[in-house]
Amino acid sequence: MLRNHRSRAGGPGAGPLRTSALAALVAAALLLPLGGASAGQARVVTPSRSASVSPSPDRITRSRCGPELASPDGLEAQTCVLTRGGDTWARVYYRNTTGDALDAYLSLLGPDGRAVRTTCATGADDAPATCETPRERTRGAGVLYTAVSEFARGAEGPLLLRSASNSVDASGS
Repeated sequence: MLRNHRSRAGGPGAGPLRTSALAALVAAALLLPLGGASAGQARVVTPSRSASVSPSPDRITRSRCGPELASPDGLEAQTCVLTRGGDTWARVYYRNTTGDALDAYLSLLGPDGRAVRTTCATGADDAPATCETPRERTRGAGVLYTAVSEFARGAEGPLLLRSASNSVDASGS
């Protein structure tokens, strides 16, 4: 009985009609996206969200940064105030090419006279790095916050660089 059994590939319906139908289905699947694109309906879709959905204001991080500064001793820094949703914090981007580990402090100054200060661990490895203050609930407008970073050789050593988040006024005042 098994000798007369025909395999699925050679069974009924496996002829040219089945092959043609499969080829037409594959062609339609490949050409359908091209037809939509030529009609001007193509949209770029990222894995995280579609192009038609705007991001929530709570997911947008706003930053206000001061100028990039460099000291003659080989230290570069830029200090920023960041705000997202109802939180505000300070961040300093720096690069220490002095060859020495430095003492560094980052302060976030709020509109109500409140300040948050963080000690930053700076190595002597010449690699770009960052340091942040803890995030705190924004009191008032985020633009009223200021951040200041200070770098020195030791706790009692001379100040090498002070960087702030305030913008440079083009008029010089």
